[in-house]
Amino acid sequence: MSDVGVIAGEERHPGTLPVQHMGAGDHAFLCYDRETPGWDVLTAFVWAGLARGEKVIVFGPPHLSETQLRTRLRDAPGPLVATGFESAQLEMSSMRELILPAPRFTADRQWQRITEEVGAARAEGYRGLRTYIDMGWVADLGADLDLMVDRERRAGHLFADGFYSEVCAYERDRFPAPVLEAMCRAHPRNLLPALGRLRCPYGEGVLRVIGDADSATYDCFRRAVDGALRGLPRGRPATVDLRRTGYLGPECAAELVRALTGPPALRSVRVRCSPGHALLLRRLGADPAVLDTTG
Repeated sequence: MSDVGVIAGEERHPGTLPVQHMGAGDHAFLCYDRETPGWDVLTAFVWAGLARGEKVIVFGPPHLSETQLRTRLRDAPGPLVATGFESAQLEMSSMRELILPAPRFTADRQWQRITEEVGAARAEGYRGLRTYIDMGWVADLGADLDLMVDRERRAGHLFADGFYSEVCAYERDRFPAPVLEAMCRAHPRNLLPALGRLRCPYGEGVLRVIGDADSATYDCFRRAVDGALRGLPRGRPATVDLRRTGYLGPECAAELVRALTGPPALRSVRVRCSPGHALLLRRLGADPAVLDTTG
């Protein structure tokens, strides 16, 4: 599945990853389209936080009521989201509510309130605090865009100890393209806009497989492997980096193994991957010597 409307610079962002790979202390940018609003990304982000024992607060789009947002999240499989609501591990809020009693947004006021929420989550025994902030509130509160870009660039202190994580979600049509580009650059992480997406940037001898390599994205994966590996002169080093791959399906795994073992054998290619992906590749015939699971 290809991505449409990718903003300038997003493809080259060194921190691009699927939401399933977000770690503790990550500060991530998400750009979504109105037609595909990224509910699966939000649901996966919430679900992972609840499963890890973290406090989760969702600041949804201002045009959605809390009831509407709860209904969308309750569509997640299993009882985890419903239980999160019941126990108050999962809460809905808004930027207006967060900054009260201040009438206007300032970065210092938001940081103060987030720091207070972090302290409360620690006191309640949670393993972390994560927030999903839909940036539609910027227009809703009449905040200055330059102020917001500056806030994103200077927010690193919130994430320094790895307890707090944040997704800042921008609907494409609500922000000028230069602002989106600046926001993307200001965040250490850049999320794929939906589950089931795949990007395979190649450069300097490294093919990075980011997202889900499955039957739906097989053609994209095959073309990337063909371009990066097939025809590679014997002895020239190359790396296939699967560390930001979510699901690696058997079809795509077999394609990679064929490229690694077909004539001429690419003994100079290293595959960096998780132990689970390494097990699958070995079972399909990959030489264990080319598999690197050291991180």
